[in-house]
Amino acid sequence: MLRYVPILAWFLALPLAAQQQAPPLRPSNPVVDTSVFAPLNLPTNDQVRTGSGAPGARYWQNRADYDIAASLDTAAKTLHGTLTLRYTNNSPDTLRYIWIQTEQNAFRNNSLNSFIFPPESRFGAKNFQGGDLFEHFEQLLPGAPRAPARHVRLQLRDNETVTRVDLAEPLAPGRTATFDIAWHFMIPEHGADRMGRDGALYELAQWYPRMAVYDDVRGWNTEPYLGQGEFYLEYGDYNLAVTVPAGYIVAATGVLRNPAEVLTPTEISRLGQAATSDTTVRIITAGELSNGAARPRRTGTMTWRFAAKGVRDAVWAASPDYQWDASSYKGAMAFGYYRPAAAFNWDDAADQARMSIMEYSERWFPYPWPQISAVEGPTSGMEYPMLAMEDVSKDKPGLYNVVTHEIGHQWFPMIVGSNEREYMWQDEGFNTFINTFSEARRYPQGGDQMARAANERAEAEYVMRIGVDQPVMINPDRIDPQLLGISAYVKPSVGLQLLRQEILGPDAFDDAFRTYIRRWAFRHPTPADFFRTMEDASGRRLDWFWREWFIENDRFDQAIDTVATRQAGDTLHVAVMYGNRMRGVLPIRARFTFADGSTEDFNYPAEVWSTNSSRYMRRYAFVGKKLAKIELDPDHRLVDVERSNNTWTAK
Repeated sequence: MLRYVPILAWFLALPLAAQQQAPPLRPSNPVVDTSVFAPLNLPTNDQVRTGSGAPGARYWQNRADYDIAASLDTAAKTLHGTLTLRYTNNSPDTLRYIWIQTEQNAFRNNSLNSFIFPPESRFGAKNFQGGDLFEHFEQLLPGAPRAPARHVRLQLRDNETVTRVDLAEPLAPGRTATFDIAWHFMIPEHGADRMGRDGALYELAQWYPRMAVYDDVRGWNTEPYLGQGEFYLEYGDYNLAVTVPAGYIVAATGVLRNPAEVLTPTEISRLGQAATSDTTVRIITAGELSNGAARPRRTGTMTWRFAAKGVRDAVWAASPDYQWDASSYKGAMAFGYYRPAAAFNWDDAADQARMSIMEYSERWFPYPWPQISAVEGPTSGMEYPMLAMEDVSKDKPGLYNVVTHEIGHQWFPMIVGSNEREYMWQDEGFNTFINTFSEARRYPQGGDQMARAANERAEAEYVMRIGVDQPVMINPDRIDPQLLGISAYVKPSVGLQLLRQEILGPDAFDDAFRTYIRRWAFRHPTPADFFRTMEDASGRRLDWFWREWFIENDRFDQAIDTVATRQAGDTLHVAVMYGNRMRGVLPIRARFTFADGSTEDFNYPAEVWSTNSSRYMRRYAFVGKKLAKIELDPDHRLVDVERSNNTWTAK
């Protein structure tokens, strides 16, 4: 208030006529605030998504429940499936058609995937020709009283990896539509590094017609499946029946419902032991695989039955050569499935899976499902509900980095069900961040959490320095494949680490991050919901940080512009002009070093740049001290693309 007194006094001293003739105190043209500190233009909040970032009183999302039966033909390398899909419309809208994800169509001739990714690339199809083939797609409508339901064949319109299905009758709010579907497809050897086969081993994902998401943000989400952008799915309950040759062992989403039919009494006994063990129990050994004792019988076929509740997908893997290990954490089983050639690393996989769910449960949110499986195979690393696919890896620390990453995805996006096709960073970036805690916990000799975060920060700083980084808030299928790791994984992880350590502090950040997970568990959050929740729970406005780190592609360069010193008796007076030479702003961390070797640190929040984002001046007084050096960010806790201007040395 006092800063306006001189202007007010000057105004009151003017003659009355001059006061009356003064021009209006407003600009002739509106001024647009283009500062990094300008309020962020987030979507208007309502009763579905509130201004606090929490789901509103009228929040809704639809639901999809599946009963699936699959049969694996290992001779033809083909999967035949039937399913009953129950789709519940919880939206306020009447739906006259639905969209189904048909992602095997990415492997058809002249697919969009084939035009974007070279055949031999990670997300390419290696010239494989496949695709979903429907035998029937019918809607079940009520018949006459006491008569069976009528099966009405539906009209389909293929649109690459999504298919429109015109309903036999409109689906009103609060109602459920039931569909009977049969389809088959040839299984690709390399399914864009998300699924595939390796000899007798099969990993089946993106394998059944899945409901697209209809939400309050965009209506039907029909983004194509290309490879880099992953998945956006509805939650529901699954019953899964997998028929395979009798010699196969199957790992899947969900709890095995018929162990007496597919396991030996010895294996069932060992599973019971593992259910209360925090150490690894060998369920199927290499010796039992070789002598035939691993299977109740080896001829014909067997059907493995699984059930899962409250998940957004279901997948499975099968091999006649799987060793199987198990342990448990607070009632949740932790499994490892691997071939004997991978045992040098993978005999540790069940324990790695156990430690992963323990770390993330204790730090962020309790693991909600009854089991987790780490499955070895040709897929280099991919996550699905209750099951993670990884390849062999060269050593156990390297394997753990992949296992704990893929299992970390149980939290993002399996629990917090964000849209990976639009905002990959809400999935991969968040998970990369929580991985640093897990990796440090199991292998501290490779660096504590801060050291691992520093390595990521150095990566982000490097790509900024050479000018090849991209905005975080970009559709994943538009990211240069060579920059996918830095853009969707490392850069958002670095942003969360800066927010935790340098801006909010660990206590405030952890509480806000847990609040976000708790609010949006088994729901569909947007970036705005995350931004608002973090601000709401931490008590800090962060428009500037969301803008510079996630929305724009800002870079960072703090400097010591000017230092002036004056001695007055035994007191040294120092004035420092700190400079900010790029648009991005971060806190100031300054270290003063004196001639006697002592140091003093001064830290200022990023908001000190809010009125002048280029310069910030501070005055200091030191008694009995002689200043030798001032250095910005001496411990490299921030991002700075030009560190040569960070140090001033006394002459």
